Amino acid sequence: MNIGKKTFLLMSVVSVMAPTLLLAAQLSSDGKAAIPHDVQQLIVVDYRAMQNSQAAMDLKDRVLPPELKRLETAMKSSGLKVDQDADTLAFAAFRAPGGDGARIVGIAQGQFHTRELLANFAKQKTKPIVLRNNSIYPMGSSGMSVAFLNQTTMVFGDKDAVKASLDARDGMTPNFLSNSDMVNEMAAVDSRAVWSLLDQKGTQTMMKSVLGDAAQLADYDTVRNRMKSSRYTMDFQNGVKFDMAVVMSDTVTAATAATLMKGVALMRKTSGTPLEKSALDQTTIDSNSGTLTVDYSSSDSQFASLLSSQLFQSVVR
Repeated sequence: MNIGKKTFLLMSVVSVMAPTLLLAAQLSSDGKAAIPHDVQQLIVVDYRAMQNSQAAMDLKDRVLPPELKRLETAMKSSGLKVDQDADTLAFAAFRAPGGDGARIVGIAQGQFHTRELLANFAKQKTKPIVLRNNSIYPMGSSGMSVAFLNQTTMVFGDKDAVKASLDARDGMTPNFLSNSDMVNEMAAVDSRAVWSLLDQKGTQTMMKSVLGDAAQLADYDTVRNRMKSSRYTMDFQNGVKFDMAVVMSDTVTAATAATLMKGVALMRKTSGTPLEKSALDQTTIDSNSGTLTVDYSSSDSQFASLLSSQLFQSVVR
């Protein structure tokens, strides 16, 4: 799987689980330890309330990548009552050790009926793969696997991704907790119900997608090399609200990036539909203390209409 090309698409997937309650979506220590060190993007959401937002469900149908659809389907087919049992759900896109491509691992937290799930596996004669003290269960014909860290936390994904997650949790390889840059960034967002972090490479890929043709300009090369990381939050409490911050190496670079994005917005307003122009009018682009900020807000109905626009498709393609 090519994570780079889908980084901004994954960024939008957060709204698959977008909540309507102002609760914090926080990972437990076990959950954080199960994320490999080299994270390109981490998305953490309050899963329980996702179905209360029609805007979130509409966006899910538009942008959920095939890989995450497989995870979702596999979880349900294994007997997990996702909407009832899961409180927090996270997806981590990480670079595999040894340069062996990139993978996605999912982490679910909640009050799971573990005995029933294991009984279901036994009934289906599903035999686990044993890795140290861990049992990795294949989930049907989906190609996905799941392992239970404890009564309240499970990891799932393809077999190699789950193994990498367990190696990180068991201290065989470095994990997220030793990634000081990402951990420090997490402190700025993990009190929110929906949040995401991207590392330098993930940020560069995302910004290239957002800027489109402007990414070919000479100024962009200077900006790209000085991007450090990014973070965003999104909620559907009162309409749709999206806030993003891209951390740059200095204030001048942040101001230059803001100027580039404003130029892109102006060009799109010139050629866009009235709906797209309205969406761009509701977007604020600025820079402050070395950080580029992008803030967008709209009503549910305006956002629903925007989903079918060329502007939206160009952002999430």
